[in-house]
Amino acid sequence: MKDLAGLGHLFVAAFLFHFASYMVLPAITDVTMDAVCPGRDECSVAIYLAGFQSAITGLGALVVTPIVGNLSDKYGRKALMTLPVTVAVVPLFILACNRSKVYFYAYYVVRIIAGVFCEGSMHCLLLAYVADQVGARRRAAAFGLLAGVSAAGFVSGTLTARFLPTSSTFQVAAAVAAATAIYLRVFVPDSGANSFVDEACDPLLQGSSCSATSSSSSLSDEDLTPRLPPHKGGLPSLSDMIALLTGSVTLSGTAIVTLFYSLGEHGLHAALLYYLKAQFGYSKDEFANLMLIVGAAGMLSQLTVMPVLARLVSEETLLILGLLGGCAHVFLYGIAWSYWVIPVELTVVFYTLLSIL
Repeated sequence: MKDLAGLGHLFVAAFLFHFASYMVLPAITDVTMDAVCPGRDECSVAIYLAGFQSAITGLGALVVTPIVGNLSDKYGRKALMTLPVTVAVVPLFILACNRSKVYFYAYYVVRIIAGVFCEGSMHCLLLAYVADQVGARRRAAAFGLLAGVSAAGFVSGTLTARFLPTSSTFQVAAAVAAATAIYLRVFVPDSGANSFVDEACDPLLQGSSCSATSSSSSLSDEDLTPRLPPHKGGLPSLSDMIALLTGSVTLSGTAIVTLFYSLGEHGLHAALLYYLKAQFGYSKDEFANLMLIVGAAGMLSQLTVMPVLARLVSEETLLILGLLGGCAHVFLYGIAWSYWVIPVELTVVFYTLLSIL
């Protein structure tokens, strides 16, 4: 438990980051509709904007996240986590000032840029920080705790948004995001990346000049660990990253699974809230109620069920359970609004149970 106790400040920073990020989700649909299609409950342009934002953010994160992760191996996790945490404050601050059409489109552009640096890199850096501090046998449980803390931030942010007016929601979210950046810089200790990776050695590159100790320890894993081809630049190029993905069957398979799973999840969430608003007249409070049901189930499962299952079953089994739960989630939402599904509430109950996985 000593290694997990040393992650306390990181868990606080992760909680605050997700608290601020998710607090605005219940309100952003109404803000978008009021700016793009004022006075209407149905607007296809808003859905297209959400889909375009997800697509550009995802493609940008695909390029930026590996670079940020590689830099964190050299300069430390804390130094690189400061970037997404700080950038995340800007779009929230824009809507905290005003939610008119001009301010919304300014938020929209800045949000895309911020998403490139935040959505993928922050999650990966948090996991890398935990992996630096926790032994291999306890990492699955530690990752579950981190996911539970993130889910707790989601639930707390959503619950706060449920009782705040829209204007105050963005102001509080911006203040918490700024506090997160300050807390990260002051209290979270650096993971000491250079103590795990020799300063003269790029961990993703072949042919780099490493110390004798690093060289001897890496020889045993040379055939098992995918590495980038040698290059003269300071950062890996896009072709280098492609070579890394194609050089390992496990890594390329994981990337393919992640791609299709994320495609379905983001496609669902990009249109779901707007559909609920058009079909049932949902607003911020109803969105918050629905998110609270889902988030509370996820938080409890990650904090209680996940650490227990990590000790009993393999990581592959946990991954399969998670993917099955995600597929069932999308399927149930796909049929929930069909004319032959009479009790919609029954589908919500099933989804809540599946969220425990």
